[in-house]
Amino acid sequence: MATDLTLHQRRRPPTLDELRGIPWLALLEPEERARAVAELQVTDAQAGDYVCRLGKPVTYWFGVVEGLLKMSADNAQGTTMTFTGVPPGGWFGEGTALKRETYRYNIQALRKSVVAGLPIDSFHWLLDHSLGFNRFVMNQLNERLGQFISAREIDRMNSPDLRVARNLAALFNPVLYPGVGQVLRITQQEMAYLVGLSRQRVNEALRTLEAQGMIRVEYGGLRVLDLAALRSSVCVDNLRLQEKKPDAPQRP
Repeated sequence: MATDLTLHQRRRPPTLDELRGIPWLALLEPEERARAVAELQVTDAQAGDYVCRLGKPVTYWFGVVEGLLKMSADNAQGTTMTFTGVPPGGWFGEGTALKRETYRYNIQALRKSVVAGLPIDSFHWLLDHSLGFNRFVMNQLNERLGQFISAREIDRMNSPDLRVARNLAALFNPVLYPGVGQVLRITQQEMAYLVGLSRQRVNEALRTLEAQGMIRVEYGGLRVLDLAALRSSVCVDNLRLQEKKPDAPQRP
C-alpha cells in the first residue's frame, strides 16, 4: 500500500495545479523556472507523518501545497514545544538549508497534506543565479525572525485567549503563508495541538474572539475579519480587561 512507503518513496512530479500553489515560482526568470520545475517533487503525507526530524541532515527545502504541518521540538524535560503551524503556501527551513545543517526541530503532518520539496543543491543554485529567489528567501528570513520573537512572547502569556489570538495571527501571515487568504481550513482539535491547549479551551477562546469581531467561525475553518486587531495591543488590552471584569452580582 502507498501508506507503507516512506515519504521519499512516495515522491512524484507536481501537477500543474500544485505548481500554481508554489508562490516563489512566479518570481523566477524562464530559465530559472524551468530548472526549478524539473527538480521539484511533491509527496502525499498522511496525518502523523514526519516531513523533517530533529538531527536529520537537510536534503530538501520544503513547502506546503495543501494541508497543515506542525513545527515542534522536545525539550530537556521530555515535553513537546510547538513553534508554529505551517498552512498552505508556507515554505520553511531556509535557514537550515542555507547552512546545510541538521534539523533542530520536527515537522509533522497534522492531516493529510501535499508537501513539495526542492533539492538542496537546486536551492543553492537558485540563490547563486536568481535575484527574485534571493528576495523571496530574504523576506522569508525577515518574517521568520519576527514570527519567532512573537512565539517567545506567546510562551510567556498566561491567558489562553491571548495565546489563541496570537497563534491565529501568525497563521494568517500573508508573506509566510500566501495560500491561506481570508479563510484558514483548520479544526479546533488541530488548533489545540498548535496552541498547546485543550479543544474545549480553544473553543472558548475562539468564541471570545468572534464576539469581539476579530474572526468568524465557519464550517471547516476560520475567517479572519480583523487581522490587525489579532496582532495588536488592542486585542491584548481587551482580553485582559475582560478577564479582570468582576462577575455580575447574583440577584437574590
